[in-house]
Amino acid sequence: MRKEKLFKIGVGLCIAIMCFSCSSTKFVPQGEYLLNDIDIEIDNRSINNEELKAQIRQKENLKILGFIKFHLGLYNLSSAKKTEGWFKRIGEAPVIYDEYMTQRSKEQLELYLRNKGYYDASIEDQVAFREKRQKVDVVYSIETGQPYRIRNYTYRFDDPAVSALVLADTVRQLVGRGSVFDVDVLNAERKRIANRLKDYGYYNFTEEHISYEADSALQSRQVDLVVVVTDDDLEQEVDSVQPHRKFMIRSFHVTPDFVPSQLSSRQPVLEPDTLRNFPYTFYYKGKMKYKPELFYNVNRMEDSLYYSQKNVEQTYRSLVQLRQFRVVNLNFDEVEKMGNDSIGMLDCNFQLSPLPRQGFSVDLDGTNSSGNLGVAGNFNYQHRNVFRGAEIFNLNLKGAIERQQTLIKNSKLDFNTRELGIEGSLSIPKFLSPIKQGRLFGYQVPQTNLTLGYNYQRRPDYTRTITNFRYGYNWKTSQTKNHFLSIVDFNYVNLYEFNDEFLNSIKDLYIKSSFTDHLIFAMNYTQVDNTQNLKRRDHYRYFKWSFEAAGNALSLYSAAFNRPKASFTDTITGQVSNYHEVWGTRYAQYLKADFEYRYGYMIDKYNSVVGRAFAGIGLPYGNFDVLPFEKKYFTGGANGIRAWQVRSLGPGTYKAPVGAYPNQSSDIKLEANLEYRYRFVWRVEGAFFLDAGNIWAINEKDNRPGAQFKLDQFYKQIAVGTGMGLRFDFTYFVFRLDLGMKLRDPSLEEGKRLIIGNYPLSAEHFNLSFAIGYPF
Repeated sequence: MRKEKLFKIGVGLCIAIMCFSCSSTKFVPQGEYLLNDIDIEIDNRSINNEELKAQIRQKENLKILGFIKFHLGLYNLSSAKKTEGWFKRIGEAPVIYDEYMTQRSKEQLELYLRNKGYYDASIEDQVAFREKRQKVDVVYSIETGQPYRIRNYTYRFDDPAVSALVLADTVRQLVGRGSVFDVDVLNAERKRIANRLKDYGYYNFTEEHISYEADSALQSRQVDLVVVVTDDDLEQEVDSVQPHRKFMIRSFHVTPDFVPSQLSSRQPVLEPDTLRNFPYTFYYKGKMKYKPELFYNVNRMEDSLYYSQKNVEQTYRSLVQLRQFRVVNLNFDEVEKMGNDSIGMLDCNFQLSPLPRQGFSVDLDGTNSSGNLGVAGNFNYQHRNVFRGAEIFNLNLKGAIERQQTLIKNSKLDFNTRELGIEGSLSIPKFLSPIKQGRLFGYQVPQTNLTLGYNYQRRPDYTRTITNFRYGYNWKTSQTKNHFLSIVDFNYVNLYEFNDEFLNSIKDLYIKSSFTDHLIFAMNYTQVDNTQNLKRRDHYRYFKWSFEAAGNALSLYSAAFNRPKASFTDTITGQVSNYHEVWGTRYAQYLKADFEYRYGYMIDKYNSVVGRAFAGIGLPYGNFDVLPFEKKYFTGGANGIRAWQVRSLGPGTYKAPVGAYPNQSSDIKLEANLEYRYRFVWRVEGAFFLDAGNIWAINEKDNRPGAQFKLDQFYKQIAVGTGMGLRFDFTYFVFRLDLGMKLRDPSLEEGKRLIIGNYPLSAEHFNLSFAIGYPF
């Protein structure tokens, strides 16, 4: 089926959905009304509209695109004579208007606004019945009035030590004089104070020991607020419960082969095999599976004199990060009082249930590499504790075949590409460096990573081998922020067994530099800040930036030892270039930087909008005046501008010859994507998207017409595409199908780059992409 027919069918399907969703009262009983629409009108922009909507107790049927009640339409396709059916199961029954629920919603809105400090808020519900259509619209009109504000904000303590700790951190307090009297913010402030005290030894302290005394008997909507930090309101059934008593950790009991059934017992079951090294005691069976130094390194509770909740949480995160234990449990036992000691003592129990030490898996996957379909098999072996220090060793053997397009005429599009590869990696839970860690890794223990791999690729056009070695670190500085640093990122690319016809096809083209042997010796750093939580559907943002420098160390080495240079005559310009080699191979020298930002906006549980922006630039210089092929940018395909086949767009206004193999890449990339996603039926999700961007060359070395980036021209060379897609959620992976349509093609004549209105739609204006996972 032709691609434009697929697009027309998709548009027709959407129109059909709109039509049958209009007859939405098929299952509404006589005398009842369909709750058609709910709206909230408020005169105060500082109030969160989403939180207001969450207070509504009866909501209308779900919508896609903000107005199509698709799921109700599916339900209405079912038979009125049957109580069950497929359309009833996947659709949504009509929401029948309930006057009581409207009043409940109004009361909940009033309560929410009072908690936000708006005690004089006025709420009116306007209910509009449409008798003939059997529908009703509800509008909640809100006038908030002026909020109550805090005039005076003071503390009252019954313990001078507690007072000193709290008052020393008032710069971080969430409320103060002039703040709105917001109950949610006040509760957050209670939690902040309690956490600070727990970080300074007050093990038994909780938010319940903090209360507020508010005097609102004042004019002009003002409140005098007193923060009371005391334990007078608590029932102290035993003498040991003293919230204002500081604690120290006396000892650590570590059971690395803990049996979960022992959870009912606070102390570990004593075994004859015991290792004591004060303040640590290790309990184990047979041979100790882990070196004690591992737990000395991971345990951050010794970083402070007194008990610290922050240090306990850091220790827990680090233990989980080791990927050694199925169960990680840290608990504390209070030591009985000795005399009239004002300092309490705690014993900490590490209860750790290990995962299997070794394992392997065999995977068979479908692949979609640069738009070429294939199949790959992987054998994975993992050893979780190689040197008894929680080191993780992974060995991966890969074999793949692929159906790839080629520049060679009359070649068969069968599985004409073969790939074999082996890669070993070792992850060590410590920072292997002469540099002391200090406070650099305060959130959790860093990891040192070493990777060594070899890959053989046989293609119709050439054969390529890639040898790689990486040495670097990764660590986290917060729950959302990850850092990746590669001190050494080495790649050696060797190409041979070229097909003569292929060589002739790329003769005197800029891209020929991509098909020469080269060596990359780079250092790179990447930072990712991602607030997305896969367990909770909420708004999220994702920011990633990376920087890479290559060839500088080798350049210094060549200069220091006065290494001789090789010569090369460019067949395009006739210029002679001189360069250094290592092991008989020219090494690349460049700087490269990428920036990517995404934002996900969750409209409701079935609808969301996700946006993405990307900018990247690579600057070759020195020993090699072009970027290596694998470091260049490209666009199009399933994860780029989806109206174009992968690597077929750009650079700039350049248009490849008809029938040429799509292999466009360059030095600069700008791209933006916007996608609206909605739940379709069952495990199927639909999407509408809009993509824009292009790639450009950074210097005149690129001889492709219109390829260079020019500040006064690049914005005129932006490609734009749109389309629709389907995502099939199979729990463990998402299979994606996207149909893109070109809207603006920069390779066309200037003034006629818009497709609609200038050209009849044809197959060349559409692109069908298959992929695994979401595009971003």
